[in-house]
Amino acid sequence: MNAPAAPVITPKLDWPAEGVARVPYRVYTDPDLYALEQERIFRGPAWNFLGLAAEIPNAGDFKATFVGDTPVVMTRDGQGAIHAWVNRCAHRGALVCRELRGNVGASGTHTCVYHQWAYDAGGNLVGVPFRRGLGGKGGYPADFELADHGLQTLRVEDYHGLVFGTFDAGLPAVEAHIGATAAHYVQRIFNRPLRLLGTTRQYMNANWKVYAENLRDPYHASLLHLFHCTFGLYRSTQEGGIELDPTLRHSVLTSKNKAPESGRDGYVDDKLRTYDETYTLADPTLLAGRPEFADGKSAVIQTLFPNLVIQQIANTLAVRQVLPKGVGHFELVWTHFGYADDDAELTAIRLKQFNLIGPAGLISMEDGEATELVQRAAEAAEAGATEVIEMEGRGVEPTGSLLSEGNIRAFWQVYRDTLGL
Repeated sequence: MNAPAAPVITPKLDWPAEGVARVPYRVYTDPDLYALEQERIFRGPAWNFLGLAAEIPNAGDFKATFVGDTPVVMTRDGQGAIHAWVNRCAHRGALVCRELRGNVGASGTHTCVYHQWAYDAGGNLVGVPFRRGLGGKGGYPADFELADHGLQTLRVEDYHGLVFGTFDAGLPAVEAHIGATAAHYVQRIFNRPLRLLGTTRQYMNANWKVYAENLRDPYHASLLHLFHCTFGLYRSTQEGGIELDPTLRHSVLTSKNKAPESGRDGYVDDKLRTYDETYTLADPTLLAGRPEFADGKSAVIQTLFPNLVIQQIANTLAVRQVLPKGVGHFELVWTHFGYADDDAELTAIRLKQFNLIGPAGLISMEDGEATELVQRAAEAAEAGATEVIEMEGRGVEPTGSLLSEGNIRAFWQVYRDTLGL
């Protein structure tokens, strides 16, 4: 007889009366909340980004990744279909796939090194050594069926070259789930075949939600990033704003650096350290890009809850995958790309502008430090201490302003609703 399942315990968290304009620091440090997130967010009703279809173009290709902290493998079979399964052998629980990516050849077989149970690209068990024993001894029972012992699979959808997986069989299709606003911006970037240009990985000593806040925060961008502000890639005075889908899960921050600015004197009057006209570039061609999109937007940061960022900054295009690694750590995987029809000059521009982003990017390197500063302070915070998130009000409405924290408040509203806090 199977033992009864352990009851799911929802951590008690007294959220302040001010609602999502106040966030308890405990959300970054509580292991029980982290465990609940794995259950209700990553293994719950969400489409988790697994990778780009272009990362596994050929039969037998695979990529190892995670859904939350659950190890997952994305594969392509001999008929071109994409699959995903939990990277945990049905026999004794060992990792089946131990490489980040590769190709298993025409057979498409993934074999666990421990006892050599073998699975096809769809996670079906196709081989067990000594299944009938040896010399009349050993072997599995007569009613042991391979079909009963496949790997746990995810429902998978390839949406315009973005591969998503979910454990929720009843979840609406990706486009219906993310809504028209998010779908528009996905299709804006993923409008034709891609050319992969590289991958970088960054490990940060902070809770994944600290970075989720950072991504949704246009307020910090010109206050933290000197390169952004001084060289005009992004300033809060530029034309732009925040767009949210009706569920508040998915958001887009946009700006135009070629549009007229208003109020730049405020940067000088307030003596902001991130606006310094004495800085110059030894190689100005770093910023000598090309206009690519008809809407004129020079920076677009799109977040799809819970773990995907789609980025266009100047001519850099990338997806960022956020992977929790315990309550106080996460990994950020950047996959850089262009388009298959890019000419050599545009590819060279993209490669040079990669210096702007990534773990040591001229723009983004400060984000890693900022998230760790928050985490270190949160771990030492007294009971009941909270963040104050009130730039441009206390609500969660979309705004045309780049001086707003409404998008962060929307994230926390979704978080509270999903976890039942």
